[in-house]
Amino acid sequence: MDETMNVMRTDPPRGVRRVLLESTYAVSAFALAVPAFVLVVVDLALGVGLSVVVGGVLLLALATQVARGVARLERYRQRAMLGRPAPTPAYLCAPRGSGIWRRGMTSLRDPQSWLDVAWCVVGLVTGTLAFAVTVLWWAVALGGLTYWAWQVFLPAGDEGGLAELLGLGSGRVAESLLNLAVGAIAALTLPYAVRLVTLLNAGTAWVLLSGRADLQAQVRRVEDGRTAAREAEAASLRRLERDIHDGPQQRLVRLSMDLGRARRQLDRDPAGVGATIDGALEQARETVEELRRLSRGIAPPLLVDRGLRVALEDLAARSAVPVEAWVQVPEQAALAPHVETTAYFVASEALTNVAKHSAASCARLEVCEDAGDLVVRVQDDGVGGAHPAKGLGLSGLAQRVAAAEGRLDVDSPGGGPTVLTARIPLGAG
Repeated sequence: MDETMNVMRTDPPRGVRRVLLESTYAVSAFALAVPAFVLVVVDLALGVGLSVVVGGVLLLALATQVARGVARLERYRQRAMLGRPAPTPAYLCAPRGSGIWRRGMTSLRDPQSWLDVAWCVVGLVTGTLAFAVTVLWWAVALGGLTYWAWQVFLPAGDEGGLAELLGLGSGRVAESLLNLAVGAIAALTLPYAVRLVTLLNAGTAWVLLSGRADLQAQVRRVEDGRTAAREAEAASLRRLERDIHDGPQQRLVRLSMDLGRARRQLDRDPAGVGATIDGALEQARETVEELRRLSRGIAPPLLVDRGLRVALEDLAARSAVPVEAWVQVPEQAALAPHVETTAYFVASEALTNVAKHSAASCARLEVCEDAGDLVVRVQDDGVGGAHPAKGLGLSGLAQRVAAAEGRLDVDSPGGGPTVLTARIPLGAG
């Protein structure tokens, strides 16, 4: 793939610097659009004219490659000069080791290649407009504001100036004042005029050169979320199967053996039946408790019955490490079931990790809504050093959050503290 998502976000320029950068962008747009238009259109014309032979097809492929280079330059100009995000779409690429014919045909089959070609044509129109308006406004502003200084070098004519034609008086003073007023108006409106033509040129370029990148990113997020959901579901089923096999299943086997022994003792040792049954009852209670604990990792009854807030507060109260809980979530009806389940799973796994691995003396659980996301943050004062690559359940946790189209961040320097933050879109699903 070709530099799939090179966004390089920067802060947009402000004030005078913004006007200067936008003016440079607008003026240079024309200087770049002319050679791009000539090269691409000439290549296309020759390619179409010679399309009946192999050389014509290769010329068409060459035109798309030239347009691709122009598109890269335009994206870089927007990022560097305007501070705008300009992601690069993923281009179709021929397999490694392909010949020139295969690579050329691959380029011709890529829709983005033809959007790049379209920009080389359309960019000449928007670039010319941006150049003309910017140069005109700067010329009027600078010329009007400095007219008084170089007016003396102009030859005096018999015909009256603009001021006299407008009925504003005659003579150099009236002419100087009129030009000063025009220059001041042009200077005041310069940022807006330059901004308008810059947005027109840059916006058109973004639609043609970066619009598909946003769609591709959305598709990738959906595909990644679907893959993560499958992997997280498979991991959860494997873990549940292992836990049931190692816990309740063994206890149930022990229970059946105890009941069988009690049955045999009825004839041989009636006095020992009571102790055997007591042991069987203890095994039954422990099995029920373990099954209840395992069910909490899937969908705890408290979460289903009373909502996320109550379930998280109960989770914090049952934690082995003292937890200060601050939970501000929307009403239960406003949260999708998968959002509630994911948030509870994140908090549960994070607090379990705190108890098992962090050596922390206390922790804080924060859950709130922020910018359309449900944010779950768990912080502890432990030894730090946690990372998804080390396991500790964090890799599975990241998969679970990705399945809900969310993002998991872990900040855990050596020595602590550890801050785990999950952002789950409230509109995902």
